[in-house]
Amino acid sequence: MNSKPSQGTVQPEATFGDALIAEIGKIVVGQRAVVSRVLIGLLTGGHVLIEGLPGLAKTLVVRSLAAAVGLTFRRIQFTPDLLPADLTGTLVFDPRTADFRVHRGPLFANIVLADEINRAPAKVQSALLQAMQERGVTIGEDTYVLDEPFLVLATQNPIEHDGTYPLPEAQLDRFLMHVLVRYPSREEELEIVQWQLQPNGHQIGPVTTREQILAARQSLGHVYVDSRIRQYIVDLTRATRHPADIGLAHLSGTIRYGASPRAAVHLALAARAQAFLSARDFVLPEDVHAVFSDVLRHRVLLTYEAEADGVGQQAVLDQVLAKVPIP
Repeated sequence: MNSKPSQGTVQPEATFGDALIAEIGKIVVGQRAVVSRVLIGLLTGGHVLIEGLPGLAKTLVVRSLAAAVGLTFRRIQFTPDLLPADLTGTLVFDPRTADFRVHRGPLFANIVLADEINRAPAKVQSALLQAMQERGVTIGEDTYVLDEPFLVLATQNPIEHDGTYPLPEAQLDRFLMHVLVRYPSREEELEIVQWQLQPNGHQIGPVTTREQILAARQSLGHVYVDSRIRQYIVDLTRATRHPADIGLAHLSGTIRYGASPRAAVHLALAARAQAFLSARDFVLPEDVHAVFSDVLRHRVLLTYEAEADGVGQQAVLDQVLAKVPIP
């Protein structure tokens, strides 16, 4: 694809991504892909679901990001006995004024860590869904607008099923990305052990401000998305709904539901942010490829037969990505 040369319109704002990655890297060894996906969520305002086995630094990544950006941060431990008011807040009677006052819950923060999100029941998920989708919280009869930036970073453990509730598809679709956290390499694991044995660990401090983040979001709009890239994104998402149209008829019995149109919007936003973090003011097919699996992983639902045969979402997405022509 012939792309116009970069005009340098995003470089000044895009550099904050490198500063954040470097600062978070002081205590988070490896996991650069996870950190970059979280930054994409911060830039686009898209929420991120982080899945991985225990001990892979899921919570540490989120805490480190909050410390490095200097925004308000709250952590919510999701449990089966959690109530919606534990997230949103509630009305509290004040005997001095004989009136009710609003006690705001932990959702009134810039970065909210929903730890082990799949352990809470449906009513709690509904309260969280309103905040994620509408950027607002209802307490009593009033709805309160949440401050920007507002970002939900949720974690879940893939191997524990007792006491967990599968997230509804409607809620999963609100997440910009579903990121899988991998085991570190041998060298990275050695570095983790060495770091933990040191008496005084590294400290993280803010390297950016709320104003810089909002300015970066504004600059994101200057990243050019060519019509051919837009068509490519739509072709990719539609291929998950109609695989036979691209010569993947055998996937018709594998895919139960394909990606929604919201997936195409999120894929375009994530690819634009990927280009932005590369200090480029135009999107390449490589940017789409880089974020494709994370954006669509939780949106392509397979049939029970496919799951019984051991077919996974990643294998299906790889076939779609390889088959749709690159512009």
